[in-house]
Amino acid sequence: MSSEKDPTHSDGVVVPGNGGSAPQAARSSASELAPPSREELLRVRDREEAALGRFFDRYFSHVYGLVRRLLRDETLAEDATQEVFLKVHRAIDRLDPERDPAPWLTTIAYNVCRDRWRSSADKMDRQSSSIEDQPGLSNRLGDSRSTPEEDALAHERQRLVQEAISRLPEPQREVVVLHDYEGMTHDEIAQMVGASHAAIRKRYSRALNALADLLKETLG
Repeated sequence: MSSEKDPTHSDGVVVPGNGGSAPQAARSSASELAPPSREELLRVRDREEAALGRFFDRYFSHVYGLVRRLLRDETLAEDATQEVFLKVHRAIDRLDPERDPAPWLTTIAYNVCRDRWRSSADKMDRQSSSIEDQPGLSNRLGDSRSTPEEDALAHERQRLVQEAISRLPEPQREVVVLHDYEGMTHDEIAQMVGASHAAIRKRYSRALNALADLLKETLG
């Protein structure tokens, strides 16, 4: 297939995926991926084409899943994911073969999302997903399991939860997504965003309190 007609090609970089289409938003945490061997990472750093292809395929779902949760929009997530892999390709000589590359990729993905948050051209969309994917919030709101009689209200409940998350200030929204969706610890988030551990814990607590307040009336 010619790269001129393939939307997954840009600047010589083939962004993995199903013919350019992003996969379903299945959760893929960095902690679930075993890092490649040191020898494989050396090949990646040396820009061996086959090794780069394997590397991008390995981490595509993780990167796409993260940016989709942060941006709350499938189209924006597809664009942002391509931008992430372009940045990774350009900076691949900085890859440390002695370390797990997942945190490095997560940081690049987060920075791409942060830049888009700060752009007036990109807005966060409000899309639904299960409240069970927000364990911290679930603890604050009580048992979220539905009975058969409540099934008809489930989608509306999910929509209200995601609407509330989208209404949080950016610093609170990002810590909820990184902690509850990506499974990052407060220490890892603190290092990524350049804040103290105590500040991140306080920000997370405030985010959950704010969400509980937003949902108090609508969810009872």
